Amino acid sequence: MSTSIPDSQIQRVTVLGLGRFGGGLGVARWWLDRGAEVLVTDLADRDELADAVSVLDVHAHRDRLQWRLGEHRIEDFSETDLVVANPAVPRPWNNDCLQAAWRAGVPVTTEIAILVSQLDRSRVIGITGTAGKSTTAAMTHHILRSCDVASVLGGNIGGSLLTTIDEVRAADAVVLELSSAMLWWLGATDDAPPGAPRWSPGVAVTTNVAPNHLDWHETESHYRACKSGIAAHQDDSDVHLSQDPGGADVFLGIPGRHNQSNARLAIAAAMQLAGVDGPRARAAAGSFTGLPHRLERIPSTDDFHYFNDSKSTTPEATLLAIEAMEDPGRVHLIAGGYDKGVSLDPIARRAGELGGLYTIGATGADLAAGGAARSCGTIDVAVRHARSSMRPGDILLLSPGCASWDQFEHFEARGEAFRRLVTTEV
Repeated sequence: MSTSIPDSQIQRVTVLGLGRFGGGLGVARWWLDRGAEVLVTDLADRDELADAVSVLDVHAHRDRLQWRLGEHRIEDFSETDLVVANPAVPRPWNNDCLQAAWRAGVPVTTEIAILVSQLDRSRVIGITGTAGKSTTAAMTHHILRSCDVASVLGGNIGGSLLTTIDEVRAADAVVLELSSAMLWWLGATDDAPPGAPRWSPGVAVTTNVAPNHLDWHETESHYRACKSGIAAHQDDSDVHLSQDPGGADVFLGIPGRHNQSNARLAIAAAMQLAGVDGPRARAAAGSFTGLPHRLERIPSTDDFHYFNDSKSTTPEATLLAIEAMEDPGRVHLIAGGYDKGVSLDPIARRAGELGGLYTIGATGADLAAGGAARSCGTIDVAVRHARSSMRPGDILLLSPGCASWDQFEHFEARGEAFRRLVTTEV
């Protein structure tokens, strides 16, 4: 782990940010099971965190669990043995609570750092990138399992592998999707936090890098440094796949030229780690059906085609989604959302060649300012206006190019809202 204190000496743990995706939940359970007193503190209230709270409230050792919801208190970070931070907390180097812990000499770590401390990194494939990392990670895992390699999938894709650590340790391969924030906490950059483990996977994969998450990193250079740092601590026997290895196209069940690149990277990663046979790996990639909210085709009963690409949170991902369609002129695009400080001009410039552009969320008005788009505000209004303009055979594509947090709890909720709207008879 990223602290030299033995587990047995850690009696009090503060978990900063329970969150909604499983990391905070998993690490709280981890320390409760090890006999520690655990304090979970989150700015969200109990109702907002109801699902995760309900799991911990019935834990066998809930008598050692305390809650601090709706607020943070500095003393919870300076008067403890260990702080476990949620990597999603932006600009941690300026966070008052984390600063208090570091000033008091309290070690600070993350769920992902604890996880990798339990793993043989030579059996880990770590995958990062601005676009495509979730699909590439899931496809790599699918290929490995299809080729009879015991594999588990985790990291930024959701959940916590700490809850099934015995199964994870027994696996032949561990595939981890790694965000730029996770990589910072793992020691990818020179400004890594005190006690960072300076860790890299045995097989590192970078799908691509473009400006993103400036709200977290403050600068594009810092974001890029974290991404490239996935391989910073590899040795000569390790491998870093940082671009499409090339070769023939792969038969795929998911659309898009970019997914050909994702597939070739996934195949190469599986071959590097586990020595799987190339033709067998290619055949396995063809049976991968994709992930929800990533260019997910929604069955329809009308004359239109619908694609849910709610996971698209960067302009580059939106452009890839447009290019995955045969005729952009028949694509009606819904875009916009939370403002991460990234220019949306690449999307705006494509408006003239689309069947229509309908903007939503905090960035919607600016995105529509050029006059080639219609500012709709909310997703239901956008769907209604798009349908009124579409011709039989046209495509309605939700690919926002922005995060969802201005109007939705997470990208899954945004995609589910879209799915409900387009499967409702009008």
